[in-house]
Amino acid sequence: MIKRFTALTFFVFILISSLSIGAQLPDFTALIEETSPAVVKINTVQKARKSSASQIPPGQIPDIFRELFQQRERRQAPRPAFSLGSGFVISDDGYILTNHHVVDGADEIVVRFSDRREFTAEVVGKDRRSDLALLKIEASGLPVLEFAEPEQLKVGAWVLAIGSPFGLDYSASVGIVSAIGRSIPTEKGENYVPFIQTDVAINPGNSGGPLFNLDGEVVGINSQIYSRSGGSIGLSFAIPASVAIGVVGQLKENGVVQRGWLGVVIQDVDRDLARSLDLDKPQGALINAVEPDSPADKGGISPGDVIIRFNSQPIVDSGDLPHVVGMLAPGKKAPVVLYRKGKLKKLSVEVGVLEGGEQSVTGRGDGSDRIGLVVEALSARELSSLGIRGGVVIEQVSPDSAATESGLKRGDIILQLGYSRIDDVDEYTQVIRELPTDTPVLIRFYRQGRAISRTIIIKS
Repeated sequence: MIKRFTALTFFVFILISSLSIGAQLPDFTALIEETSPAVVKINTVQKARKSSASQIPPGQIPDIFRELFQQRERRQAPRPAFSLGSGFVISDDGYILTNHHVVDGADEIVVRFSDRREFTAEVVGKDRRSDLALLKIEASGLPVLEFAEPEQLKVGAWVLAIGSPFGLDYSASVGIVSAIGRSIPTEKGENYVPFIQTDVAINPGNSGGPLFNLDGEVVGINSQIYSRSGGSIGLSFAIPASVAIGVVGQLKENGVVQRGWLGVVIQDVDRDLARSLDLDKPQGALINAVEPDSPADKGGISPGDVIIRFNSQPIVDSGDLPHVVGMLAPGKKAPVVLYRKGKLKKLSVEVGVLEGGEQSVTGRGDGSDRIGLVVEALSARELSSLGIRGGVVIEQVSPDSAATESGLKRGDIILQLGYSRIDDVDEYTQVIRELPTDTPVLIRFYRQGRAISRTIIIKS
């Protein structure tokens, strides 16, 4: 009897506890109904690229091999690539925000709303470093999402995502904020986004979709997942609203994003380094090197300094420094607090312009230039690692263009056009404008460690 009473009491306790916990959980139905009309599915098409480098003029193929060669060409014919992602409307006149990697290299972008309306979108601008892209469709009176105040988000807060994982339109998933300010360097070692980490189920197709707080405001843009299987394991990362707001403003106004630059090489401070530098605890960004004539050099920052505050924001880990510096407008003077030889020191540094931002030279409908390219500048570090003095890297090659006919590919670095050496985007822009039509022009470029020379013809 006692055992039965004890078991019954335990069951009632568990039931009451469960009901109590359940009563505290938020109801997301109203939030989803209100916000989903402004969330869009994005379908992209990258047309098949023909490489002239592998083509043999028909007149040079012996008759006995011609049919065999043509059969092989048909089997190996390139096919268009399709991809999908998500996005959301940020103004009622047709501006839509998504990820850079969702639309990167796309020749066609179609935006679809939950009411099944579809629009063709154009890229206003995109920023590889923040993984954001701004699109525009011809529409008005659209439902709009608002950004949340950046400082309000806390670890443990409920968040909700809406997107198209694996093409399953307008799927919702919920979770909590696991961490704020995560540093995730890109494949180029750049680190300019303090990511929001969540345990929300994010999968391929969610990229570019909104992450909401309980007020229906956008706190982040879903961008990455950590997964060994390709599916969600509860580690997802979103670009904070604070980063998106700054990037959108610059993309709307200029089509490109400028970031602050300091010109230092940094690392974390561990316990042993802290003791050797007379610090009371491991903190800050240790300066390992300072580029000559950089803003840091001109501002008096030296190797061995440990920056603990920049522009009045604390630098706890070394990854915090590029987050703060990158958000500043070039030319802004920022106060710096650092340790030097165990003593606090205050400086003022005028932030410079970070090189290597995505730029395009307009000339065609897809944003490419007269020869069919979108190019990017190279940073001083990239030039040094490649062992070259200058050049511009190809970001996008348009189909059926002079560049495609010459066999140029994304990632090639243009060093020379005609008799003109190409050191940066400005020189490239000037030379492109003056190239003649219907005339072979020398183009020299760098691909996978070797220099290649070809000719390119702009047809009238």
